[in-house]
Amino acid sequence: MKIDLSGRVAVVTGGTAGIGLAAVRLFLEAGAAVAFCGRDEGKSAAVAEALRADYPRAKIMAEACDVLDKSNVEAFASAVKSTFGGTDMLVLNAGQARLSTFDDTSDAAWREELELKYFSVLNPAHAFLSQLEISDSAAIVCSSSLLGRQPEPHLVATSSARAGQLSLVHGMAHELAPRGIRVNSILIGQVASTQWRRRFEALEDKSVTWEIYTRSIADRAGVPLGRIGTPEEAASAIFFLATPMSSFTTGSTVDVSGGLSRHVG
Repeated sequence: MKIDLSGRVAVVTGGTAGIGLAAVRLFLEAGAAVAFCGRDEGKSAAVAEALRADYPRAKIMAEACDVLDKSNVEAFASAVKSTFGGTDMLVLNAGQARLSTFDDTSDAAWREELELKYFSVLNPAHAFLSQLEISDSAAIVCSSSLLGRQPEPHLVATSSARAGQLSLVHGMAHELAPRGIRVNSILIGQVASTQWRRRFEALEDKSVTWEIYTRSIADRAGVPLGRIGTPEEAASAIFFLATPMSSFTTGSTVDVSGGLSRHVG
């Protein structure tokens, strides 16, 4: 099913690489105007330049923005409204995983994880809420993790924070539904990322190909489909939830883990 998003505006946080950038491209291909942000001003500008070369007729806006800085996010939201007139789709994609166990996670690390997972949702949601409320097809999509449902002991802080994030997003869905705003999440498992790419490039054994390397990751994790996912596959789930293709869906999660999930429901 092909959808035309001409006249619609999508905003993507963490949009300069990986899943976020793949989502930006899907929105542009469907004809939407797209505003995205990342923490690095130079990278945001470079990505925007590359996108304008690929989509010369597209409406593209790129800003440097720290999603944990409330005033920074509010300024980004104001700039989007000034440039595009409003927002219809908000994708919350900022985040990272912290490798740590209960014993070696400091109090500061706990606070950092909780702040990132909560306020990377809260700050943009509050800043763009007034714009979403006047859209006739408003949606918020949070890029979350399977860890929120299926915690791992070596990622204890991230697992805990992701569980709280899922609860937050579910609560938002119920509160914002009467205002015409749908709120959903995707749960990603092992998906190719710049982090995995850096580790691959650092391998001493240069005979190992990317395909062999990523398949070994999937095998160790026990992914039933036998491979890790691509950013484009995760972005496709985001696109579905953000657009009218899922107009009767809110408060839901879409699992993008290749069958790694062991929970029911």
